[in-house]
Amino acid sequence: MSRNEHVDRRATWAGQWWKHALLVPLTLATLYPVLWVVKMALTPGESFELSANPIPTEISFENFATLLGQELFWRQLWNSIVVAATTTVVGITLSCTAAYAFSRFSFPGRQAGMSALLITQMFPGVIMAIPLYILMDVTGLLNSLMGLTLCYSTTAIPFCVWMLKGYFDTIPKDLEEAAVLDGASRWTIFTKIVLPLSKPAIAVTALFSFMTAWNEFILAATFMSKESAFTLPVALQAFVGDRSTDWGLFAAGAILVSVPVMALFFALQKQLVEGLTAGSVKG
Repeated sequence: MSRNEHVDRRATWAGQWWKHALLVPLTLATLYPVLWVVKMALTPGESFELSANPIPTEISFENFATLLGQELFWRQLWNSIVVAATTTVVGITLSCTAAYAFSRFSFPGRQAGMSALLITQMFPGVIMAIPLYILMDVTGLLNSLMGLTLCYSTTAIPFCVWMLKGYFDTIPKDLEEAAVLDGASRWTIFTKIVLPLSKPAIAVTALFSFMTAWNEFILAATFMSKESAFTLPVALQAFVGDRSTDWGLFAAGAILVSVPVMALFFALQKQLVEGLTAGSVKG
């Protein structure tokens, strides 16, 4: 490294030291609650030391071993995986075709349809809990993973359609017109051109859809009354009692619940960055 390069690097660091001085305490403040959860999970027994220090004084994997040793926990984990994955697949499959139609075709009710989908996102899902409960009771879908998946899919599709429609709008129509001249059908254009170009947006939309279904609690707690049909968020609530709370198992379960989402974030990191930034400038 030459002397000039060394001087430039020192000047750059000197000019940005205040940014690091600001970001370090903000990062520590953000990580503090997370470290507390880790401390509770690694502290053996039902109680833990009440102190401001987030570093555990005694490290034990007893809480994790207790959870992972329960067959019921694995069943509830499987329920969450099935519901979240199926909701994502159904939502993305239906939303891709719907979003492409809204983006490329002109038909009566197009704007009204998009507005209707947007309106559905303005109300929390708990408002629909009672009518959905009645419908699921009549159809015999209570305590059913299929019924819970259908409910999650109906709320995921409007969001997915809006996300994907905005991305499809940024894909130049010239590509499709050129494919038409080469004799490609509309379905070929959609599957061979549009979908491959939309992988970043599909990855982002799928992740958000998966996270929503994975973390949802209210509807799952309302529709599921059997422990064997619980998803993980509902199962965690069982550790919080009226008179006592098993904080160790609760914290260990919270960490285990967050692991799949964190793994997806790391696996789809490249697509997430491309998908979140693409479409910000249309050209």
